[in-house]
Amino acid sequence: MSSSLLKVLETAKDQAKDALWALSSCLCHQSAKVKINGRTFNIIKVLGEGGFSFVYLAQDEHSGRQFALKKIRCPTGNEGVKEAMREVEAYRRFKHPNIIRILDSAVTQDPSGDGQLVYLFLPLYARGNLQDAINTHVVNGTRFAEREMVRLFGGVCVAVRALHTYRVSGSGAAAKSGPARGKDARGKAKPKEEEDEEDDDDDDARFPQADGDAEGGYSYGGAPAPSGKSRAASKTQGGAPNGGSSVHVPLMAADDGEGEVVFDGDEELHRAEREGGEGGEGEGELVPYAHRDLKPGNVMISDDGRPILMDFGSTVRARVEVRNRFEALEQQDMAAEQSTMAYRAPELFDVKTGTTLDEKVDIWSLGCTLFALAYSHSPFENTQTTEQGGSIAMAVLNARYKQPASAYSQGLQNLIDAMLKVDPKERPDIHQVIKLTDGVLRSLT
Repeated sequence: MSSSLLKVLETAKDQAKDALWALSSCLCHQSAKVKINGRTFNIIKVLGEGGFSFVYLAQDEHSGRQFALKKIRCPTGNEGVKEAMREVEAYRRFKHPNIIRILDSAVTQDPSGDGQLVYLFLPLYARGNLQDAINTHVVNGTRFAEREMVRLFGGVCVAVRALHTYRVSGSGAAAKSGPARGKDARGKAKPKEEEDEEDDDDDDARFPQADGDAEGGYSYGGAPAPSGKSRAASKTQGGAPNGGSSVHVPLMAADDGEGEVVFDGDEELHRAEREGGEGGEGEGELVPYAHRDLKPGNVMISDDGRPILMDFGSTVRARVEVRNRFEALEQQDMAAEQSTMAYRAPELFDVKTGTTLDEKVDIWSLGCTLFALAYSHSPFENTQTTEQGGSIAMAVLNARYKQPASAYSQGLQNLIDAMLKVDPKERPDIHQVIKLTDGVLRSLT
């Protein structure tokens, strides 16, 4: 039986479990409960699902605070947990005002006996995500004002820049992502509120902290678009939903020699950190990362209107040398599993041997995202591909799209076209995209 069919069957089984859980809660007129890291949470409703993960609206029984609780099933055991925990590390690796924060994480035994569960705690956003905003405009027959749309897109771009310009600092210190502390991308002093946000996230961002975390989370207005013990880990009794044990998981965990769940992080990255020199702006080894699943549904809108990039489960080191057919197929399969088709770069549909994949895959996805903000759908989700049996893959591989007649500026249309080049070498890098975006914004004043 193929791995893809097995995954479909596993997902169907998990969906049935969660549907039964939700139904039993309704019939009993009470919320399902889950105990994690010594605290009890009421599961109010299912927000969405995708692959092996489910997202719930959860409320701390003690404080009343609400969270997006992401549950990732790991039926393959330790390897599955290790992969899931890479998402946790990605959340903590990139510190930026336009990037999600994670509040806490835990690993627990699946009470059904099918492997283990990884829980991620993320804040909620009342304003939802960019896909929610698009859907609202469609229902109301309205559209984004161009200046607001370009502002939001620019905020997404500076978040992506933090991934593409990630540098490893030495002596085991945390790596740098983006500009130096205390300055923005142009070298100007950051507003005090941004400094405060970064200070808050340094050491104490883990749940349970006081309310007011404005970073990261899932929309709860609708479904998303789509170990050993650590040296510092605390082990508590609890489980999900009927008992078991949970292990608090910080960024790094050590093998206790007993064969339990181990998360050892990105080994190559931490080796580079140990062996490298002192880090700083413009210093250290450049280690670009690619998000690989940029789309409106993965960008939240904070209470103050900032776009916040989220969902780093697909994030990988950007530059991947493809040396043989096996590696090419491996990259194709990974992209098919983790990257949304209508926003996926053409080089991920048909990976060639003897090539190097890089961060330009995100530039293509940014082009699709800006198109969707302007025209309510991806450039490759049109009547031909969605209703007439056409192939999204073929449309992407040939860059077959057309911008509708619109009231938007020629500068905006040119920006979209610049990013949607089949050959990644012809696409601008993230710095050039930001420069072009700034130019469009200035032209609208």
